[in-house]
Amino acid sequence: MKTSARLYLVEGRVQGVGFRFFVEAEANKLGLRGYVRNLYDGRVEVYVMGEETLLERFRKRLEQGPPASRVERVEVRAAAHKNYSEFVIEASGKSIG
Repeated sequence: MKTSARLYLVEGRVQGVGFRFFVEAEANKLGLRGYVRNLYDGRVEVYVMGEETLLERFRKRLEQGPPASRVERVEVRAAAHKNYSEFVIEASGKSIG
């Protein structure tokens, strides 16, 4: 099974609604590694590594989001592998994508 990395940029009402905690929980359920963080421009950035089939399931969960959120768009980009042994919430910042 091939391991891949993805960078997701999520737009909509995704800050201040528990979105990062939702993402962390979903990633941990699937055994994915990486991070989630708020961006200064109002989006949420998610970097994740895992098996292709799990990444697709994860993307669908991102599109739904938690109940208080309203996801308008999820941009998906291929990404290079990084050294993450777990999934974490990181401090807000500028997008690496």
